[in-house]
Amino acid sequence: MSVYALKKHMKLQAIKTYVTVPPTGIGGAFWVLVKLTTDNGIEGLGECYGIPVSGDIACRMVEDTFERFIAGEDPHNVETMFRRVYSAGFTQRPDISMMGVFSGIEIAVWDILGKAHGVPVYKLLGGRFHDRVRTYTYLYPLAVDSRGMPVDSTGDVYHDGDVAAEAAVRYVEMGFTAVKQDPAGPYSFQGGRELSLHELSRSEYNARRIREAVGDKADILFGTHGQMTTSSAIRLAKRLEPYDPLWFEEPCPPDQMEAIGRVAQFTSIPVATGERLTTKVEFHQALKAGVAILQPDIGRSGGIWETKKIATLAEVYNAQIAPHIYCGPIAHAAATHLAFSCPNFLILETIQTEFHDTVVKKPLVWEAGYMLPPTEPGLGLELNEDVVLAHPYTTGGRLHLEMCQVPLPSDNAKIITEL
Repeated sequence: MSVYALKKHMKLQAIKTYVTVPPTGIGGAFWVLVKLTTDNGIEGLGECYGIPVSGDIACRMVEDTFERFIAGEDPHNVETMFRRVYSAGFTQRPDISMMGVFSGIEIAVWDILGKAHGVPVYKLLGGRFHDRVRTYTYLYPLAVDSRGMPVDSTGDVYHDGDVAAEAAVRYVEMGFTAVKQDPAGPYSFQGGRELSLHELSRSEYNARRIREAVGDKADILFGTHGQMTTSSAIRLAKRLEPYDPLWFEEPCPPDQMEAIGRVAQFTSIPVATGERLTTKVEFHQALKAGVAILQPDIGRSGGIWETKKIATLAEVYNAQIAPHIYCGPIAHAAATHLAFSCPNFLILETIQTEFHDTVVKKPLVWEAGYMLPPTEPGLGLELNEDVVLAHPYTTGGRLHLEMCQVPLPSDNAKIITEL
């Protein structure tokens, strides 16, 4: 049998999952990584984003899903595999946990397909549209603990506008042309709330200081993680407009899409959302509400093929995509390949840490604020299992991301600041 015939008839045979803990906490408390193997020995890597259970349980969910719906399938049959998992257990609707599970598996499938056909994944998605893709970063402190909180003398980069401005300058000097911050936290489970006058003023001051520090050398991306009521978000947007942010991100909770759309009607700042949405169904709702910039996280939104559909759907609304990344290097690579293939791509979130680079044997090339096109087949990455296994997850440990489990009063800035 020819090599072509072997590839044409290959089957997905085995799965192995890993859960590893980034020592800084940047990128989440843990990462769920996936390795698939075909019956002819081709391996593919994937990564799930933000499955809201313990890491060990998330791995069992991934393994169970593979055995039920994926094992023995031809990796070319991406649509069939998606529909099986999307409909699992007679659901047939967007499910953020199952789509997180499937996305990691599906990313590994595309890695296999790229390797089987000897091309980078983006060449299977319509080809390379961009010569390089622009990236942005959050403003991170110089040193952090396992929760991502500052532990050095640089100050509170999250809430102190002067420290945030200094951090923005550091990143601009690295080559970034856009920086993001959310000074409105912490993030409570209660849903939308009215920000205190102190929080509104702090957010405005941070935006002003960052703009003064970077001038027109960098865009400001303003995130809020869905913390506000509609009225509070509109009040904050009015304060931010003089500093011309590129976007106002997730102003209201993700289950309040009409509210997010109403905010978009009352501000000149483009409204962005998407990191907590999944599948084209929910992103279509965002587009209909008036969202101008979609932020799918490829490890949750349904995988590479579903996210390509989301990007195509956005074209119809004259909207752009800016993939969200708060994870490890595998999902970041998948989002990079997608970005290279999309005409309406705007900017890609990127995390630059030593651990991100060492989890893989050779990271993709980031240069002065841009990702350069991968040239190796598939995603272009090889897992460094020694590093992954050297940072194990403790059973029953922290979730990938967590929220404050108490309501936050809108009239007591001191309590809010200290939580």
